[in-house]
Amino acid sequence: MRSVAFAALLAIVGTSAALAQELDLDCTSPQDQPSTTACAVDDLGKADDELNAVYQRAMKYQADLDKDMTEINPANIGAVKALKKAERAWIEYRDAHCEAVGFANLGGTAYATFVVGCEAELTRNRTRELKQLMNESN
Repeated sequence: MRSVAFAALLAIVGTSAALAQELDLDCTSPQDQPSTTACAVDDLGKADDELNAVYQRAMKYQADLDKDMTEINPANIGAVKALKKAERAWIEYRDAHCEAVGFANLGGTAYATFVVGCEAELTRNRTRELKQLMNESN
């Protein structure tokens, strides 16, 4: 059942992503469910782009920490390794949590919107966390 639900979500999201690129949607007030889903997908894409940029800065920040700590950490495996481990765990958490959020709407037209909206929200939260890690203001 789970794989069928995810396959359906991927089909909906893929269709919505193509739709969002082809149509000039007003995402401040989408008028129907396909537009709402397309706007949610667009929002997730923007959140993901920002997260990726911040993650790259965070990796450099962690690498600099590793360099600065060579005397007390001669294997030089600490900060970068920890961030990679955390990011992999966070992705697993985000996907599982948002799948759980979506089940309340499984089979409905808003299913993908709820899942993708959840992913966008958690992605923005993760971006803030990475900025905090680097002592950057949000």
